[in-house]
Amino acid sequence: MRERDTNGPGRERHARVVITGFMAAGKTTVARALAALLGCQMADTDELVREREGRTPAAIIEAEGEARFREIESRALADALAYDGPLVVATGGGTWAVAVNRALVAERGCLAVWLDAPFDLCWRRITGEVESAERPLARDVHQARALYDARRPSYALAPVRVPVREGDTPDETARRSALSLAAYG
Repeated sequence: MRERDTNGPGRERHARVVITGFMAAGKTTVARALAALLGCQMADTDELVREREGRTPAAIIEAEGEARFREIESRALADALAYDGPLVVATGGGTWAVAVNRALVAERGCLAVWLDAPFDLCWRRITGEVESAERPLARDVHQARALYDARRPSYALAPVRVPVREGDTPDETARRSALSLAAYG
C-alpha cells in the first residue's frame, strides 16, 4: 500500500511500515522519528502489550514464559495493524522472528524495515539502560549474542535493511530509512 507524497510531484512513499531489529537497535525512537517525518501515526507493540496486560513484556516472560509472551505480542501486532491509515510500527526484538507475524505484516500491506545494528552497539545500549534488568532474554553478553546471531536470518527477510551506525541520531536513521523506503518502491 502506498500513499502519494505531497513533498514532490510523482513521488510516492510507503504508507505502512514495520520496524524490526534486535533489542536496543533503536526501533522505537527511529519509528517515532520516521512517523513524524512521514506525517503518520506510530504504534509500539511493547507499549500495546503494557497497556493491554498491565505489565511489561519482561514481567510476562518472567511469569509465563517467552512462548506466552509471543502470543500476546502477536495479538498486539495484529491490533496495531488493524489501523487502516498510514502507520509506522515499532516491534519487539523477537516479533519478526515469528513466521505468523511476518505473514501478517505482508498480508496487511506493510513494508518491513530492518534496523541492522551491530551487536556491540546493541549490547552497550542494553547495559547502559536504567531498565537493562527488564531484558530477561539478554541477562549476559553470551546469552544476548546467541540470541542476536539466531535472529539475524529472520531479520534479513525484511525487504529493507537500514544499517545503524555508531553516533547516528534517531532522526538521521529515520531519514536514511525514508530514503531506503523511497528507493525500494
